[in-house]
Amino acid sequence: MFIVLLLKKRKIISLTLITLALALLIQFPLNAQRDKRKRSGEAELKDLQQREAESTFTEGMKFFILEDYSKSLGAFQRASELNSEEPMTYFKMAEIFAKSSNADDQTRAAGNIERALKLNKKNKYFYLLAAEIYTNQNNFSKAEAALETMTREVADTGEHLYQLAAIYQYDHKPDEAIKTYNRAEAVLGINEISSLQKEKLYLEKGNVSDAIAEGEKLLKAYPDNDEYVIRFAETLAQKGQQKKAIEYTEKFLSTHPESGSAKIFLSGLYRADGRETESRTMLKQAIADPSVDVSQKVMVLQTYVGQIAQNKARNISDPDLQAFALGIYQDLQNQYPDDPNVYVAGGNLHLSLGHKQEAQQSFLSAVQRGSASFEAWQNLLALESQFNQIDSLIFHSEQGLEIFPNQAMLHYFNGYGHLRKRSYREAITALEQAKKLSSANPGLLHDINGMLGESYNGSKEFAKSDQAYEQALAYNPNDDFILNNYSYYLSLRKEHLEKAERMAEQVVKSHPENATYLDTYAWVLYSREKYKEARKVMERALELTGTSAEHFEHYGDILFRLGDVDGAVKQWERARSLTSQHELIDKKIANRRLY
Repeated sequence: MFIVLLLKKRKIISLTLITLALALLIQFPLNAQRDKRKRSGEAELKDLQQREAESTFTEGMKFFILEDYSKSLGAFQRASELNSEEPMTYFKMAEIFAKSSNADDQTRAAGNIERALKLNKKNKYFYLLAAEIYTNQNNFSKAEAALETMTREVADTGEHLYQLAAIYQYDHKPDEAIKTYNRAEAVLGINEISSLQKEKLYLEKGNVSDAIAEGEKLLKAYPDNDEYVIRFAETLAQKGQQKKAIEYTEKFLSTHPESGSAKIFLSGLYRADGRETESRTMLKQAIADPSVDVSQKVMVLQTYVGQIAQNKARNISDPDLQAFALGIYQDLQNQYPDDPNVYVAGGNLHLSLGHKQEAQQSFLSAVQRGSASFEAWQNLLALESQFNQIDSLIFHSEQGLEIFPNQAMLHYFNGYGHLRKRSYREAITALEQAKKLSSANPGLLHDINGMLGESYNGSKEFAKSDQAYEQALAYNPNDDFILNNYSYYLSLRKEHLEKAERMAEQVVKSHPENATYLDTYAWVLYSREKYKEARKVMERALELTGTSAEHFEHYGDILFRLGDVDGAVKQWERARSLTSQHELIDKKIANRRLY
């Protein structure tokens, strides 16, 4: 019975196990399918996010290309939220922030590029941007570390060792800079950048022998390059190694006699070493050499102009030097008859020698050949005004203004010319424009206001004339020329006569022997009906040289007011003999009366 029951139990257990197994078999596939569907949904969502991130990044790039950085930054920030593992997004945000000079933006730039580098350590552009950002922040140590890491992590980045060495220089680490330039040479070979920079670094450290060795190494690598020789010799000369500089340059010229640049440079070395005869011989060869650029030859001539000007300032006379410089100018004229810069230099030479007429002709030749040198135009106009060549002054100032419309001095000279021609409206137009352009030059403004006072008086705009004179006197209340003119015009208009008398008296006290100023003072007194005082002042003026028809006419008017009609007529007759404009004087004489 027990056995039967046990058997029955076993059957029941077996059935139960079979039933459970079947249930498990049925249930497992269902759960697996659910998990599979769940994973599939997550993948689709992730893919969707990835596609949206890519689309948003592309949109950001579009705005970046259009330089709409605000919209571009917003798109990149959204892209980073959708996909926080994409390093390029952080790189572009760093690039945008780095464009700003704001310190907070530079900090944001650094944060973004650091995140980009954590995600990708093999992109050299990430490191280069990082170095740029850190350099802008004056954080040279981080910039150095970024480039050092790049050279280890990224292949073929040896060319950026020059940038790394330059940062070491900025960071005052000359030894590290030299080592880095040596690393660059090991990768890229001997070249100008590394050799010249190492020369400089060695010289700054006072290590002249190593600097010379670097220079020699570069010359050996490029034995036919006169530019390297000249730079090296120039460095030596600057560091007090004048003899060695000459030695290297002479050696180069012995094998490269065609190098005109080296000849010019050696000429300068000889001159600095007091070997003037050798300097001039070498320079004559260089000037005659057609391979030497005219600009170098003109620069040499300008050097002599400067030396002559210095001698003049020190009252040193050197006829040989002057003759040599003039000879160079003549040679350049013969070689380059159409080069305006040659004539500009020649004009400067003649000015330094005090040859004003020759200087004027040289500057005229320069502008006629199309010179774009403002100095040439300004000097030409200044000389024409000195020589009283008013028509030429107006013509050339108008030509110059076509090239330099915003140069106050050209408007100034144009206004001065028109004023001298009594073309008052044209003078006012030019001078007002000169005034607008001269706000930063109070001395020039003073002169312009003085001429505007005269111009407005000529056009009978008296209020504007007075205003201009007042502005001039506000800058310099002791300007005798302006005080004289202003007081004289007031006397003619019989306005503010007390003020006019004070101004005229002030001028005469400073210049008691000036006939023109005495005449003005006498005429102001006449206008104030102080005839006796006016007569005394006028007689003092007539005792001096420089008297004119106007002085005698004024004296006659004063005598007439004092009742001396015969004396008045006699002075009017003297005035008539001194001027071609005597219609009014003829009436005075004929009718023996004032008009």
